[in-house]
Amino acid sequence: MKITAIEIKPGMIIEHKNDYWNVLKTQHVKPGKGGAFNQVELKSVIKGIKLNERFRSNETVEKAEVEERKFNFLYIDGENCHFMDNETFEQVEILKAVVGEKHKLLKENLGVTISFMEEKPISVELPNNIECTIESTDAAIKNQTASSSYKPAILDSGIKIDVPPFIESGEKIIIDTRTLEYVKRVS
Repeated sequence: MKITAIEIKPGMIIEHKNDYWNVLKTQHVKPGKGGAFNQVELKSVIKGIKLNERFRSNETVEKAEVEERKFNFLYIDGENCHFMDNETFEQVEILKAVVGEKHKLLKENLGVTISFMEEKPISVELPNNIECTIESTDAAIKNQTASSSYKPAILDSGIKIDVPPFIESGEKIIIDTRTLEYVKRVS
């Protein structure tokens, strides 16, 4: 299915340069001079290499035909993550490398969407927001303004993110799984 470059969104699989690419990030740029374009960060589904590509707004790309199915996460053993289909109860195992660093955010019975191409799992999409606990973070510096920069923190899963200065160790927060950024504190 053909789509315009403006319609490219993170999580999509597109066909480009005789390969299938997972869209990691997009940024629509409208310079003062010249036409608008979409700067897209891609990762090859097959080879695992990354590519930054610039698509003009009027260009079209081929969106890959993928089948998406809902699964629940079961467990991790060694290099594989195990999931169960919600309808057929069929189990599938996927390499941690396919899931990426986000495998650390997987919790038992978490609902995910797995994309299949020709019956082969190619990507795992977590819910947009997940609740996590702050394992450790630096103490806030006195007289810091609220608009100051964020401070580093380590989640209970081991992932490092930046949080606002008022967040303390042991607090629960919501993070965006697409960008691994702080969203809000859980009260």
